[in-house]
Amino acid sequence: MKKSIVFVGALLMGVCLLFNVGCKSEKNQETSLFEENSDTWFTDGDSKWEFVNNELIGKADSTSGFVITHDKYRNFELSLEFQPDSTINSGVFVQCAKPEMSATDCHELNIWDLHPNQDFRTGSIVTKVKPYEIVETLNVWNTYKAITEDGNIKVYVNNVLTSSIEKDTLVEGHIGLQAMGTGTIKFRKISLKKM
Repeated sequence: MKKSIVFVGALLMGVCLLFNVGCKSEKNQETSLFEENSDTWFTDGDSKWEFVNNELIGKADSTSGFVITHDKYRNFELSLEFQPDSTINSGVFVQCAKPEMSATDCHELNIWDLHPNQDFRTGSIVTKVKPYEIVETLNVWNTYKAITEDGNIKVYVNNVLTSSIEKDTLVEGHIGLQAMGTGTIKFRKISLKKM
């Protein structure tokens, strides 16, 4: 009888442990975004987007354009690699309430080292937070990471904290990538982990 109780107790603990691990791994599971031939995103604007060697390449010729997720996301870690040329105005837009991208209705994590207003250069959250640190990114592969949680956001370029916001009203929304002005931006290894 005593062995049966111990066995049942161990079995219940095992089921509980399995349930908790299953929930946790689902919540922290990484999802790739903006994959080739996927119906989870769409384009908007006149810039050209194409895939070459698993890289999403945006080309602007006095144009503006985006790739945008259909889904909205809340509380996540977004990681990606990017390579801008010296002329492109690009960015990563997060927590966009509407699928129309704007620096006022989204958090625009800028990619533009040579921005005429250096308060809005790469690493800034445009119109909201100037970069804490200057990180040079032209013509080489770099990393961007955005961690969002209930109105808080932290932004890292090449593992350097460049900007953050606390208790903002933008907490959930679409994610977009921008190619604007003139030039080329390359993205790869774009992944999202729900927190």
